[in-house]
Amino acid sequence: MLIFNYKTDQGFLNSTAALSLTKNMMQKILLMVGLVLLTLGWAEAQVPNTQEETHITNPIVIIKTPLGTIVLELYPKQAPITVNNFERYIRESRFKGASFYRTVRLDNQAHNKVKIEVIQGGLFVDNHPAMLPPIPLETTAMTGLHHLDGSLSMARDKPNSASSEFFICIGDQPSLDYKGKRNPDGQGFAVFGRVIRGMKVVRKIQQQPAVGQMLNPHIPIEEITLQDSLL
Repeated sequence: MLIFNYKTDQGFLNSTAALSLTKNMMQKILLMVGLVLLTLGWAEAQVPNTQEETHITNPIVIIKTPLGTIVLELYPKQAPITVNNFERYIRESRFKGASFYRTVRLDNQAHNKVKIEVIQGGLFVDNHPAMLPPIPLETTAMTGLHHLDGSLSMARDKPNSASSEFFICIGDQPSLDYKGKRNPDGQGFAVFGRVIRGMKVVRKIQQQPAVGQMLNPHIPIEEITLQDSLL
C-alpha cells in the first residue's frame, strides 16, 4: 500500500494525517465563509430602504409655505374620487390664496372627549367661488387606508360633504377611521395620501400661535404643484 507524504512546517505527514488536516482546514474555511455571508446579510438589512421615497410612481403634490416645503404622495388606486377631486383643485388653480388655518393640539380641545392632532388647510371660506361640489365619502373601510402619522385626509361636516378642505395627521389617529369615535356618525374621514417629506414643517405649523384652534396668522400656501411621480 502506498503512503503519500505531505510536507508541513514540522516535516512530513502520511496521507491519513493529511486528510484529517485537510478536513479541519475545510471546516474552518466554511465557517469563515458562513460568518462573512451572515455579516453581509446583516449589513444589508441595516441599510434603510429609501426606495419608497425616491422612486414613487403615484402622483406627488408639493406644497410650499413660509415655514418650509411639504411633499405628499397621493393614492389614486385606493381613493380615486378623492384624489381626482384634490388634483382638480391644483390643476385648475383653485387653491389660489389657500392656507393652513387650523391647528388641533392636545391643549386646545378641552371640550372633545376624543383627542386628535392635525393641521387643516384649504380655502377656509364657506361657499368660496373656487369651491367645487362635494364628493362622496370614501371611508377607510372602503379604501383600506388608515389615519397614521402624516396621513392626508379630507375635512368634512356630514358624510359626502367634503370639497376643498384637507388635513394632515400628527401621530396615528385611529379615531378618525371608519367606526372611529371622533365624529358621532362613525363614518370617519377619507384618507387619500401621506406626507413623504416635510413632517418637521407640519409639526412646526401645528405649534404656531393660535386663537383657540385657529392659527393666528394663517400660514399661507405660497405654491402647490402636482407631478406624475417622484423619480
